[in-house]
Amino acid sequence: MDMGLQNKVAVITGGSVGIGLAVAKGLAAEGSHIVLVARDAGRLEAARSEFAAGAKVKVATVACDVATAEGCAIAIAAVQKEFGGADILINNAGTGSNETIMEAPDSKWQYYWDLHVMAATRMARGLVPMMKHRGGGVILNNSSICASQPLWYEPIYNVTKAALVMLSKTMATEFIKDGIRVNAINPGFVLTPDWIKTAKQLTADSGGDWQGYIDQLAKENAPIGRFSSPEEIANFFVFLCSARASYSVGSTYFIDGGMLKTI
Repeated sequence: MDMGLQNKVAVITGGSVGIGLAVAKGLAAEGSHIVLVARDAGRLEAARSEFAAGAKVKVATVACDVATAEGCAIAIAAVQKEFGGADILINNAGTGSNETIMEAPDSKWQYYWDLHVMAATRMARGLVPMMKHRGGGVILNNSSICASQPLWYEPIYNVTKAALVMLSKTMATEFIKDGIRVNAINPGFVLTPDWIKTAKQLTADSGGDWQGYIDQLAKENAPIGRFSSPEEIANFFVFLCSARASYSVGSTYFIDGGMLKTI
């Protein structure tokens, strides 16, 4: 199936590992040029080395922190300099949290607001004019099932991801007049390096069976009985970026193996 993504320029924040890197590889396989944005320059270079040598697409990297206004400005300037603009923006940068509402300080709330909401806002604000000039584009915001079905131990993550879903809806309403489609994606359990790290930490004092912990967690929460791979999530991202999804505007899509308990 021709996705119509040849020679598109895709910017992926949090692009050095996990879902972000899987999305980047999926888009590159369809002929899109890639801009990987992440904080760690070493991980970015390692990620770039995973793309096929001699491929016809170009893969650029930008080391910056999109949780800051300065970091977003660096990323936006690099995209403009390298490609003259972008056609696709994947706002994927983010991480889980662990706190209670009563104990979490204001600074932690602010950090997650900047990472999950303001990063997406600032990146869109910088790239949308370029997309408009190029005839339109696509923005996908990677949220979480926790935006609708929260986990008890991460209230800040739940709240800021819910805000990202609403941001996606309001972006969609504002940007569609310029031919820019915006949607949100709410994954469930995805076996990313962050999840593996967390599972190892949680099982360190009880034998270290992190895989068993992951398997049990999936069986208890997801009817499909397992975690998703990043690639399974990435396939849906790629479809939504494509011309095949031309009527998808302002929606929120759950990819969760049946984990969501409501309709």
